[in-house]
Amino acid sequence: MFANLTPTVRALLIANLAVFAAQAFLGSAPFVHFELWPLHGDLADGGLSFEPWQLISYGFLHFEFWHLAANMFALYIFGPDVEQLLGAARFRVFYLVCVVGAGATQLLVTATVYPSPYPTVGASGGIFGLLLCYGMAFPQRRLMLLFPPIPMPAWLFVTLYGVMELYMGVFATNQGVAHFAHLGGMAAGFLLIRYWRTTKVRRLRF
Repeated sequence: MFANLTPTVRALLIANLAVFAAQAFLGSAPFVHFELWPLHGDLADGGLSFEPWQLISYGFLHFEFWHLAANMFALYIFGPDVEQLLGAARFRVFYLVCVVGAGATQLLVTATVYPSPYPTVGASGGIFGLLLCYGMAFPQRRLMLLFPPIPMPAWLFVTLYGVMELYMGVFATNQGVAHFAHLGGMAAGFLLIRYWRTTKVRRLRF
């Protein structure tokens, strides 16, 4: 089942599972400074201040099991093909850029459009970046929705997912989910792919 895992995907799975196990064992207190706190965080309101390292560390924290499970399942499904396509070094850069891009987007949104005193956690920004890359690189591969079980090409799956995230973000549905962070991860991944396509060194062929 895990024989086809690529090295970085395996490392990310282990890291996220290990951190979640530590959260479950030690409680949330030791990890609050690694969550992504809003730029306007106020100690008087029970919040913490934003620190630069949070733009990466938040991507390895999860509040609940099903949040972790959904992200790790997507990493397991899409990650190996993307890592084989990009190579391990570029894959690591791509994933972290998507995580940072998602976090920066969330900071911008909570500072300007939808103020929130709550921190953000989760690997979803990196996962959505991988999903975008997968859809661009393998547009005609068939993917199956779980609910309902409808097959569709990867490009359509990614497009519909992005539109759904935009709709839910704009209309503030599904409160507590950082929809714009997901879109930020996709946008960061897209910009990095465009940059790699235009560079003269090892151009991407998709």
